[in-house]
Amino acid sequence: MNKNHTISIAQRVIRDQIDALERMSSLLGDSFLHAIEIIEGTNGRVVVVGMGKSGIIGRKIAATMASTGTTAFFVHPGEAFHGDLGMIKPIDILLMISNSGETEELIRLLPFLQYQKNKIISLTGNINSTLARNSHVILNISVEKEACQNNLAPTCSTTATLVMGDALSITLSSRRGFESEDFARFHPGGRLGRSLLTLVKDIMHTGSLPKCKIDTPFHEVVNTITYGRLGLCIVIDNNEPIGIITDGDIRRSFLKNSNPLQLIASEVMSNNPKTINENYRICEAEKIMLKNGINALIAVNQDGKLSGIIQLKDSII
Repeated sequence: MNKNHTISIAQRVIRDQIDALERMSSLLGDSFLHAIEIIEGTNGRVVVVGMGKSGIIGRKIAATMASTGTTAFFVHPGEAFHGDLGMIKPIDILLMISNSGETEELIRLLPFLQYQKNKIISLTGNINSTLARNSHVILNISVEKEACQNNLAPTCSTTATLVMGDALSITLSSRRGFESEDFARFHPGGRLGRSLLTLVKDIMHTGSLPKCKIDTPFHEVVNTITYGRLGLCIVIDNNEPIGIITDGDIRRSFLKNSNPLQLIASEVMSNNPKTINENYRICEAEKIMLKNGINALIAVNQDGKLSGIIQLKDSII
């Protein structure tokens, strides 16, 4: 099999999946709206149930919902029938996934759910199935064919299921006004969580900061930068930053002046340095540094006094 033929197979698989998603998108309507209304109207959780490949997709849907503001978790239908049904409260919404709508492990749960009067939203490719007939809302995930050459392996159908779950999750999130800060609270260990939840004062350099006065001689400025190990020196007046001298400023001084050693800090510094309040989030600091093409930012307190230095490398994980 030549490489062009191999690529053509992969391209066909992708096209088949795109076609399946476009078809599903065209079928969205009142049922989807009803599903959203049911989930928004409950004080319970969304319990996602699926078997086999549908279960794998179901776990991802539950995880996406939980991280975007909809309380959700996954229950394995086999485990549910052996005790985990106790995890499901009458006020919970069931999101049940079965392409055929006849998955035995799911069908066996229906009497219990009907007894508890749980609302059931089904994701199924068979709107005339047992699961569909016992659901309050049917979300049609049917596909005309699988991408598998034998039309057997779940491919287009699992993709459609996953995307329908994402559509539910993000629609709910958007309608609730779920913001990036909310997302960060559920992801405190990742880069987004860190940048949105961590304050400048939590990571800024403090202690013996490299600083000088406006009349500090050039050679002392160079020593301050060298031993400060941050590549800069902050020029202060009454502990308020009025200028900044970087490694670049030092190099430019040698190019512009025949004897830069005669200069003082005020003749080398850049005026009006960029600052940020120490109580701002590091994502704001990062935004300012990237926008202005700088690698460091001076942190100040509420009174505008120097409190620290944050560098771009400190804000990026």
